[in-house]
Amino acid sequence: MSRTRVLILGGGYVGLYTALTLMRKASDRVEVTVLDRRPYMTYAPFLPEVGAGSIEPRHAVVPLRRELAGARILQGKVEGIDHASRRVTATTDLGEVMELDYDEIVIALGAVSRTLPIPGLAEFGIGFKYVEEAISLRNRVLGRIARAATTDDEDLRRKLLTFVFVGGGFAGVEAFAETEDMAKAALRYYPELSRDDLNFVMVEAAPRILPEMGPEMGGYTVEELERRGMRVLLETRLDSCIDGHIVLSNGESFEADTLVWTAGVKPSPVLATSDLPLGPRGHVNTAATLQVIDDSGEPIGGAWAAGDCAQVPNLVEDEGDWCAPSAQHAVRQAKHLGANIARSLKGETLTQYKHKHLGVVASLGLNKGVATTMGFKLRGWPAWFMHRTYHLMAIPTFNRKARVAIDWATAVFFRRDLVSMGRIHEPRRAFEEAARS
Repeated sequence: MSRTRVLILGGGYVGLYTALTLMRKASDRVEVTVLDRRPYMTYAPFLPEVGAGSIEPRHAVVPLRRELAGARILQGKVEGIDHASRRVTATTDLGEVMELDYDEIVIALGAVSRTLPIPGLAEFGIGFKYVEEAISLRNRVLGRIARAATTDDEDLRRKLLTFVFVGGGFAGVEAFAETEDMAKAALRYYPELSRDDLNFVMVEAAPRILPEMGPEMGGYTVEELERRGMRVLLETRLDSCIDGHIVLSNGESFEADTLVWTAGVKPSPVLATSDLPLGPRGHVNTAATLQVIDDSGEPIGGAWAAGDCAQVPNLVEDEGDWCAPSAQHAVRQAKHLGANIARSLKGETLTQYKHKHLGVVASLGLNKGVATTMGFKLRGWPAWFMHRTYHLMAIPTFNRKARVAIDWATAVFFRRDLVSMGRIHEPRRAFEEAARS
């Protein structure tokens, strides 16, 4: 019996869990190929702790080849999707072009940072969506602290120690709080500096942060951050950041050496060039069965989608018309999607995806957090403990759970490592200097 060729575009939550479920339920019927630029799945909720040095970066990612034994793993960037011809075009980092044919396709491309045409942003800003960005931010912050401690120029010191974060969603707030917590911890090794020298500024265009948690918890979070000496500027936009000169819509302007952009995401741009039907915001339209549908609501044969790049109907009352773009939904949608593909191949009836959101948690640094779950609202240490417990259970594979748990256990007895390795981003510098001398 010939096997059905299933091509999964994207190796994130949806790609990994869809492949795992499909191979478990229909291994004798499918040939699974996963295409992604990176050879690993990034567990995004742990990126703030990676940036703060609480978790080893490699422990926040799941190697695809190790976990998807039996599947074909390809590294490349999707350039085009022609579903009418059942063909995907991709390129490798070496510039080679791949033409991939398939019988069934899973769109699991996720989302990319949504940027705006702000002067200086593309040249000066740093994203916070991938593990390499979290590592870079950690090295940058620690490096700027070290440099500030060695200069007598007050203006330069102030610029080096000013860190601006744009965007008050979960990623922005957690990165903002965890990074500041790390920076304060680092100051114990720099007697030349004080906590008053650190200047952490959050810029948010909306009237509150963490909107998914409601006004009460969002307001508490602002109070907690400001109590720590951080500034949260609501209903404020970034107008310009050319060469670190920050200009805000409230009339403020100042110098900064670090700007982190976390102001939202958008579906993968490659979808706009495909022949798949899209919603008004660029998402792939799907039915509750996670089949891609056309404008009339009819399923398109051989196409499936889930996660941040898909517009999935929410069948739970009072939670909105569409599923929120969260890891909680993505993991469950992926498992449901894999099971539905297996049902389809066996000629069985497909089932609809339905999941009541369990709540949300956010870390605000070591021993600090906020959470709303099952009608309960938690603050401080209980919320932080719930945050760690939930994500330890949620990260895929026992291997990664154990490694993250060991990282945390080690931190109980030893202070976190606060050494900057900024030179890792320019590995040939020492060799080039030696060659010139």
